[in-house]
Order: sequence, then C-alpha cells, then structure tokens
Amino acid sequence: MYDIRLKKLAENIVNYGVRCQKGEKVLVEAIGIDYQFVNLVIDAVYDAGGIPFIRILDRRVLRELINNGNDEAFKFFAKHVGDLMQDVDCYIAIGGGDNTLEMSDVENEKMQAYSRLFSKPVHSDIRVKQKKWLVMRYPTGAMAQQAGMSTEAFENYFFEVCGLDYQKMEKQVKPLMELINRTDKVHIKAKDTDLTFSVKGIGSVACVGHRNLPDGEVYTAPVKNSVNGYITYNAPSLRNGVKFENVRLEFVDGKIVKATSNYTDLCNKIFDTDEGARYVGEFSFGLNPYIHTPSGETLFDEKISGSIHFTPGDSYTLADNGNHSAVHWDLVQIQTPEYGGGEIWFDDVLVRKDGRFVLEELFGLNPENLK
Repeated sequence: MYDIRLKKLAENIVNYGVRCQKGEKVLVEAIGIDYQFVNLVIDAVYDAGGIPFIRILDRRVLRELINNGNDEAFKFFAKHVGDLMQDVDCYIAIGGGDNTLEMSDVENEKMQAYSRLFSKPVHSDIRVKQKKWLVMRYPTGAMAQQAGMSTEAFENYFFEVCGLDYQKMEKQVKPLMELINRTDKVHIKAKDTDLTFSVKGIGSVACVGHRNLPDGEVYTAPVKNSVNGYITYNAPSLRNGVKFENVRLEFVDGKIVKATSNYTDLCNKIFDTDEGARYVGEFSFGLNPYIHTPSGETLFDEKISGSIHFTPGDSYTLADNGNHSAVHWDLVQIQTPEYGGGEIWFDDVLVRKDGRFVLEELFGLNPENLK
C-alpha cells in the first residue's frame, strides 16, 4: 500500500511541474528511493500521453564511479548521458538515499573534475538551458534525521511544503518581479553582512513549482562585476557530503577575494574550481510559507520564508549575467528575527525588514498571505 499523497504528488510533478504533453519523452532519474513512487511517476507520464525512460541510481555506486574515476571516464559519462538528455523533452530527478553524507570522503579534486566534465555539460548546458525539468527530494529516514524530526513528522512536513498552492503564488509574485525589473541598486544589511550590487537589466524569474519541489522563490542575478562588501550565511550547507557552516564571503568588484567557514580550505577549493566559481550567478528571495528553519537540504533551505540565497557560480539562462561555472552553490542567509534579522533595500527604498516585506504592493508575499 502506498500513501495516497504520493499519487497526487506524482501527478502534480508530471502535469504541473514539467507540463508533460502527449508524445513527449521524459527521463526520470531515481536516486536511492523506493520503486513504488517511481512507478507512480511512470503511470502519470503514460496517463499524460508521454513516454517515460528510467535511470535507477544509487549514491554508493556513484561514489565509487567518481572516487576511482578520471577525466577520461567523466567525459565518457557526459557523452552518453548527454546524448540521452538531448533526446528527451522533460527531465525529472527524484533524490533520496539512506545516507546524506555518502559523498563526504570523495576527494575534492575528483568532485571538481566530475562537476566540470560531467555535471556542467550535461545538466547546466543541456538540461537547464534546453529542457523542461524538475528536481525534487523524496522523504526518507535519513532526511528526517538530518532535519531533527521523526520520520512521520518529516513526511507530513514534506507534503505540506510541496503541496503549497503554487498557482496562487504564481500570481502573487508578479509585483516583486516587476519591482526587481525596474531596480538598479540593491543593498543587503544583516549580521556581519553589508553588501551592495546592481541587478539592472538582468530581469527576474518566478519559481513556483515548475523547477523544484518544494518551490517558492523569485530570483535574479547581480551584474557580474558590481558586487562589493561582505556576507555571512547563517544556514548550514551540505555540499558533496560536507556540512559547511558560517560561510563568510568578501567581494571586490564582483569577485570573492576572501572566503572562510568551518572548512575554509575546502571552501576555497570549491571556489577555485574555475574562474566563474568566484563570481555570483544568482540572487533570490525565499518565499515558501511552510519552511522556517534549515534542514540541511538545499532544495528546502533556499525556499525558507524570509531568507535570501546569494549564489556563487553559474547563472541561469533566464537571468543570465554572463557568469558561467561548473559550480552553482546556493548559500542561504535567513533574515527573520530568530536568525538576527536583516534589511534589503532597492534603490535606497526599504523593501524587506526582518524577513517581512514592508511595501504594500508586496504584502501578498508575506507568509500568512501565501498559505
């Protein structure tokens, strides 16, 4: 017996998330999850008239491939998976697994090479820029443990945050998008944070259930060389199996000139992956009214209501600032009072204070109005 909520979720992913149409080919990558949900997604694709193709992956196997691989192997993987990605119309990734730290002992140099030679050409250059796609996390005991919750409590939480009325959100984000589109200068002030940059001419994009589950954000990107000042992120970030905390970045003319964290050396190795890794590709407002505290899972944490993420690395095609990299590291700062507060100013006008929008035109994005 499966949870009836999973059937509804599978249907939403296929019909609303990637908007599968009759005759479209859909690649589904399932990583460390139960077969039952994969079957529900298959059924939903067939019901929509699409053609599903499944890749079943295991992080323990992926760890072995990366740890013992080399540039030639990663290029070989990229060629064949890239050919498959080119041949489909939609891509759905469902991530799970029973160990969130599975990749923690993979050599950093191997992860950098894998990101540069496999992830960037396959995912950044083909999937993100050319396909309809959705990435989600599946509720597992490991995720519940990481979030400090019982399995049942986390499952209920998962369905609540993923079941948000995204069509309602899609309407209510429009004033924020319009404001971003006519803004030049942004100033962010918070604890150990004083950052300025421009977003002039970049544009804005709403994420309302068509790319991630859970979802709920509006993003743009800074003009590449305009970022100056410093920012400290107060949400932990799990990357490549390593839990980074208190990441602090200093910028001069767009470039990270100093980076510290609880793993300063490793942090800097990530930013040295390529030239673009020390520039920022995304600035985003987190808006999901059901997410309030970090769980260590980026797809959840970057949507925390009252948060921002300011992302070193690759920019997205729809808000392209010209920065490109194998890295896209969504680092999160929460600005609600419980996390020290903060202010965001657009062209010398206060837009959000302590995680709440203060302009009347944006009141609809405060959490009580999005539920």
